Amino acid sequence: MLSVPLGCIIGFIAWFLTRYLIAGLYTVDQNERAVKTSFGKAERVGDMTTHNDPISESLNADEKSRYCYPQVRVIMPGGPYFKMPWQQIHKVSIATGTVNMAWDPEDPTANVNGSLLEAVTKDQLNVGLTGQIRYRVAERNLYAFLFGVKKPMAHVMGYFVSVLRERIANFEAPKVPAEDGSPDSAAVIGISINDIRKNLRDLNEHMDHECLSSSARYGMVLDATLITGIDPPLEVESALAAINTAYNQVSSDISLAQASADQKIVQSRRAVEIETLKAQAEVEPLIRLAAQLKELKASGTGALRAYVRNVKLSLYEKAQQVFVEAKQ
Repeated sequence: MLSVPLGCIIGFIAWFLTRYLIAGLYTVDQNERAVKTSFGKAERVGDMTTHNDPISESLNADEKSRYCYPQVRVIMPGGPYFKMPWQQIHKVSIATGTVNMAWDPEDPTANVNGSLLEAVTKDQLNVGLTGQIRYRVAERNLYAFLFGVKKPMAHVMGYFVSVLRERIANFEAPKVPAEDGSPDSAAVIGISINDIRKNLRDLNEHMDHECLSSSARYGMVLDATLITGIDPPLEVESALAAINTAYNQVSSDISLAQASADQKIVQSRRAVEIETLKAQAEVEPLIRLAAQLKELKASGTGALRAYVRNVKLSLYEKAQQVFVEAKQ
């Protein structure tokens, strides 16, 4: 019978303790979350899914059935924790990151090395878009990020680019109504890139609204999108500059004409007010005199005759000549 050397036994024990006990300890940083899997299956929270979770509010009924992921048990920051040899820990960072919206995770050289994203406007003009995307991992849908899709960043970037290009291809500037309620034809330009440039805020808000569902689809939250520039091809830049100059000149002339018309309207209103006040000033003494005569008449006919006599006497004092009709 062969005897096992004591050194081999001690070495095996040391290897076992290092491999399965000490190596089983782990910690989770403050900006991280972790999910534990046993034989490849993540630990779940009962039968809960994302179907009725608030994270799926931006999805329609069909999308909710397609993007229905189980809720997994999330390991919060802290430790040390312990895992068994057949268990595996999947850590993800929940810190907010920023990336150029032209970046392609599968091909960094695409889109001019990830610096310029091309799109086509409604009038078939090829433009270049620049901007940034702020993103983070959705803590309420870690299953989708870790196990739902193979490359979540590629899926999110592809979804964002498709939505943005669809919006650019169908973008129309809102019609600005005139004061009389009819559409202001001067506010409409044939080159749609000018409309897009003037409505960058509306475009960014539309993208934020459309990307709300990315957390339920792919487990990533797009906190904000910021489109900073829209550049046309060089061959049409001068034409656009000429159009903008002409439009600005027309807008300036219209503004001057409106200002002049408004000034004349204000002057006319003031003239009417002045003449109205003058007429009221002339009519007011007559109204007061009529009221006084009415009171005198009410007090008796003698008072009214005395008043008329006193008025005549005051007129006699002011007159230089008096003509009296003689009775024949």
